[in-house]
Formats: sequence, structure tokens, C-alpha cells
Amino acid sequence: MYIKKKKNIFLVGPMGAGKSTIGRFLAKQLNMKFYDSDIEIERKAGANIDWIFDVEGESKFRIREEKMINKLTNKFGVVLATGGGSILSLKSRNFLINRGFVIYLRTSIDEQLIRTNIDKNRPLLSNNINKNKKLLSQLFKIRDPLYRSISNFIVDTSNKKVKFILSKILSYISNLNFI
Repeated sequence: MYIKKKKNIFLVGPMGAGKSTIGRFLAKQLNMKFYDSDIEIERKAGANIDWIFDVEGESKFRIREEKMINKLTNKFGVVLATGGGSILSLKSRNFLINRGFVIYLRTSIDEQLIRTNIDKNRPLLSNNINKNKKLLSQLFKIRDPLYRSISNFIVDTSNKKVKFILSKILSYISNLNFI
């Protein structure tokens, strides 16, 4: 008996784009397992991302992240919210491209500032909004082309409700006979 396996959905985008929030709702809607690569890294390390960044530095964190992306993208029928910088690794980009549908949740710098101000667990950000805006702009210039290069679909999440974003994604994947 042939059982069709659900394909994977990978959410990429900058911090504050809504990957974790949208991912949880999407997984529930599709009856799929949800993973957040940052949470899985913290679970495996027994420490939070801030601590890993402080003690090991960003480069060692990116190695952990690449290994976790490899592990999680090898699963079947999952929705995965990736860390904003995970696409900096060519290996991670290839894992994402080759193992599922990649959806880029795009958002504005201003929206990122609002959303990340709520969540203080962001190792690259400081308490200075002007510095954060400059940093987020620099990250956007580097990362936006990478997100675009691996994405099958782009959804703008700026000033959009979760229901609207979900309906866009569900409409997209239903047209592909995804489920």
C-alpha cells in the first residue's frame, strides 16, 4: 500500500518576520510536526542562544545551526522555522532547497524593530533602536538576496494578520497539490 508522505515546509526570513508564530499555526492547520531550529539548538546545547553567542561566538553558533538544519530537514512532514541567519551557510541553503518547500516571510525593517522590541532574546540586537535599525538594514542587504534565491514563495508579513498570512500560504500550497 502506497502512503503519500507530506513534504516539508521551511520558513526563512529575518528575525521578527513571524516564522515561529506562522510555523506553529501552519503546522497545526496541516496536521504536521512543528520545529523551530533555534529552540532545538537550545534544547541540544542546554543553553540559550544568547549564551552560545557570548561564549562560543557567532561562527561556532552557525556550525551548530548548520548541523541542526541538516537534522531537521531530513525529517518528513514537518514545518520548520529557521533562524534568520541560517541561510548564510551554503550547506544549509542546499538542505532547505532540496528537502522541502521554502517560504520566505518578508517584512520591513520598521516592522522588525517593533516585533523584536517585544522579544529581548535577540543576540545581535542591543537596547539602542538606532543601532538596531542600522544593523537590521545591513542584514537585510546581505540576507534578502539569499532568502529570495532559495524561496519557492514569498509572503510579505508587514502589517498583516496571522490569518491573512496563513491563507496566502495555504492557498499557495493547495495549488501545488501539496497535501
